[in-house]
Formats: sequence, structure tokens, C-alpha cells
Amino acid sequence: MTQDTILAPYACHPGQTRGRQHGESEDPLRTVFQRDRDRIVHSVAFRRLKYKTQVFVNHEGDHFRTRLTHSLEVSQVSRSLASALRLNTDLAEALALAHDLGHPPFGHAGEEALDAAMKPWGGFRHNEQTIRVMTRLEHRYARFPGLNLTWETLEGTIKHNGPLSDAPPEIAALEEQFPLELSTWPSLEAQIASLSDDIAYCAHDLDDGLRAGMFTLADLAPLPLIGEIFTECGEKFAGATPAQRQHEAIRRVMRCLIADLLEETRRLVAEANPASADAVRHAGRALAGFRPGTSQALQAIKAFLMARMYRHWRVNRMSYRAGRVLDGLFHVFLSHPGCLPEEWQPGPREEVGEAALPRRIADYLAGMTDRYALKEYDRLFNMQSLQL
Repeated sequence: MTQDTILAPYACHPGQTRGRQHGESEDPLRTVFQRDRDRIVHSVAFRRLKYKTQVFVNHEGDHFRTRLTHSLEVSQVSRSLASALRLNTDLAEALALAHDLGHPPFGHAGEEALDAAMKPWGGFRHNEQTIRVMTRLEHRYARFPGLNLTWETLEGTIKHNGPLSDAPPEIAALEEQFPLELSTWPSLEAQIASLSDDIAYCAHDLDDGLRAGMFTLADLAPLPLIGEIFTECGEKFAGATPAQRQHEAIRRVMRCLIADLLEETRRLVAEANPASADAVRHAGRALAGFRPGTSQALQAIKAFLMARMYRHWRVNRMSYRAGRVLDGLFHVFLSHPGCLPEEWQPGPREEVGEAALPRRIADYLAGMTDRYALKEYDRLFNMQSLQL
């Protein structure tokens, strides 16, 4: 029995892939989506996620999530949901593992700093940077730039948040070479991977925020959906350690969100009755989602995390420092491109025009880990470290 025969009709079947941007023979031992997943895992950009901030800078604690552990948690949720829905688990996993490849150092603070620096040249958004990593910036293969992933993986990554009615230049240029039907919805695998991101980060940011002492279990009690779960675990496991009660509650929060998403997605799929993956794309609406009450509860949880964690004074200090580091590095390299490492200095490139150098600097900075960015800043700005 082949993998294609056990998938739902509306799943992305590897035997029906629309191929790759650059033609190449396929692997006899792996499906096209397994190969995509492996290329992502073996990429330099994926390894760097180990030392990129999720919320807390890496050196603040060994147990806080990083971009790498976040991506692994998203992939676990995505793969489980895809399996339950008879979707392609390999494609769902590949999309989950790839979704943050373009994130710069220092999390969202780093993205805001780069966006501000790049404002005269189109700004900076990590979703677009992920596509640049996939199609241009990885240099592992002799015959093509990037990772040469399948149409389905590129499509699902680009439409991470749904159809694109106004594609930015990077995506529009790719669309001209390798049309990805930007106005349609993505595959169900991509829709599931995107919602798995929401489940994973809400759950693990609650866990990290509690661990960091930014709020307490009592602060969570009034929140819809999860307040009842945390209260119940506190009462039911009174004899356990606080860490055990917290872990039990986080497990139950994730289980509750996954079950809700699974139930509502099954209802939406049964209602639309798509006969193929293309029918999913042309359904005119998302076919994966939470029930309305759960969506509202998630918004309340996100608002709580924004106020009590992402805007906490400790995170604000990190954000301020991140802004200074990336803005300082950007403008030094813009004014003195000769300070860039040799492989990043101006020369014959794919891109031309006044935006070429700023974009190349943004590529260099976005690829940095937190600690490398801090070292670069120290080398350029800390005069005490100069060895004369």
C-alpha cells in the first residue's frame, strides 16, 4: 500500500506534486515532501534557530524556548493533527519546521528594528525573508540557489496566513517564475501548520512566562478556557510540586486546543466536501479552524500575553537593546560596506538597484544568531576590546 492510497482525497499526495522550480531527479527512498523536510532540517538557517530568541534571549535561561524548540513543538502538533485528518504528515511537518527560517535575531524586537531600518527600501518581514532563505540564501547545492523545495511547500509557506491579494516584490518576482496561485487558500496541511503555530506558542509562552515569574497561576484564573484548566489542576494535584501542576495544566491546554481544532476542521471539511487538494484551495474560505468560542478565548490569551509578557519591562529592555544592536550594525554596513565580511560585500549579484546593498545587509543581519549579533556589535562599537 503506497502513501497516496491512505491519504484523504483532499490531502496533498506526493505523487501529484506540481514539482520543483529547478528540475531534478527525485529520491527513490523518500517522497518529495520527506525530501523537503530533510532539506529544511539540514539547512544552515534551521540550525541557527537554536540561538535565536523566541521571547527570552538565549543566555537568560537554559529552559526557555528558542526559535528552534518552538519550531519543533509546532511540527509535533502539526504532524499529529495531519495524521488524525489523513493529511500528508510529511508536508505538514516540513511547513511547520520552515515557518520561522527567516526570523532575525532577538525575536519580534529584531524584526521591528530591521523593518524600521529597511523602511526606505520596502521594509522587512520575516515571512518574506523565509522565502528568500528557501529560494536564494541557502547555498548547499551546486546546480541551483536555495533549497529547491516543492511547489506545495513554497505555496504553504507563502500563504502562511491565507491568500495574498497584494504580493510584496519578493513574492511577486517568484510568482512570475514559478506561479503559486497567490489568490487562493493554501492546502489543508498549510492551514493546519499555521494554526499549530498558534497552539504551540500560546501554550509554551504561558509556560515560559510562569517559569520567568512574569505572572502567576492566580493571574490566569480569570482567562477563558485556560483559567478553569489551571484552577482544576491546582485543586486536583494539590500534593504535586508547582512545576508538576504547571506542566499538567499546559498539557491539558494543548490537548483542549488540539481537540477543538480537530473537531471544527472535520465539520468544515465535511460541509465543503472537497474532492482534492485543489478543491481545498478554491473553497473560498479556510477549511481548518477553531470554534468561535475557542477563537475568542485564544484572542483573550494572546492579549494577556501581550500585556503581561511581551511588553514586560524585562522584555522591553531586551527589545531596546536589540534595536540598538541591529540599527547600529545596519547603518555601519550601509555607510561602510567594506566592513562586511568578504562574501557579503557588494559585487555582481542577482539584485541590482539602490535597494541591493541594504537588502544584502538585511540578509546578513537576519541570518545572525543573537549571540553572533552581540559579538559583531561589540567588535564594531566597543573600543575597549580593540587589540592594537
